[in-house]
Amino acid sequence: MNKHSIIFLGLDTHKEFHEVAYCEEQRGASAVHYGRIPSSKVSVKKLIRQFESKYPGATIHVVYEAGPCGYWIYRLITSLGHCCYVVAPSLIPKKPGERIKTDRRDALKLVKLLKSEDLTPIYVPEPEDEAVRDLSRAREAAMKDLKEAKYQLKALLLRNNIRYEGTANWSKKHLRWLTELILPHPA
Repeated sequence: MNKHSIIFLGLDTHKEFHEVAYCEEQRGASAVHYGRIPSSKVSVKKLIRQFESKYPGATIHVVYEAGPCGYWIYRLITSLGHCCYVVAPSLIPKKPGERIKTDRRDALKLVKLLKSEDLTPIYVPEPEDEAVRDLSRAREAAMKDLKEAKYQLKALLLRNNIRYEGTANWSKKHLRWLTELILPHPA
C-alpha cells in the first residue's frame, strides 16, 4: 500500500451501533463490509486506529448520513486528523428499483458514492452555533406545546360550559381563577 493512499469508510449510524464498510483507493477496488461497531467515541476511535495501523500513512475519508446522531462523529474524526463528510439523506443518489434498504447496504452504498465523488457534503455547524440552534428549537417546541395545552384547556372549559368573566385570558387574574376552579364532575 502506497503511503499517500486514501481509505474510504462509510458509516450507517444509529443510536446503539454503526454499520461500517470500507474501500481502498485503487481503481477496481470493491467496497467491503467491515461489520458493526457500538455507537461510542471509544469504538469509533478504535476503528480509526485499526485502519491507521492496517494502512499506515493512508488518509482516511469517512462519510455518514446526517441524522439524529448529530455531529459528534464528524468532530471526533476530524480531531484525529482525518477527513469526514456528512451528507443529507435527501442528497444521496438513488437508483431506480432500489427498494431493499439494510444497514449493510447503506454503508456499502455510502462508501462507493464517496469514492466516486457522487456525494455533496453539508455544512457542519460549529458547536456554539449548534447549541444556539438546539436551544432555539427547544424553545419553539416548548412554545408550541404551551399553545396546544392552552387550546385543550379552553376546549375542556367550553365543553363543560364554564366561562371566564374577566377580560384577558392567561392574565394573572385568569390563571388564579383557573387554579381555584372546581369542575362539576369528579375525574
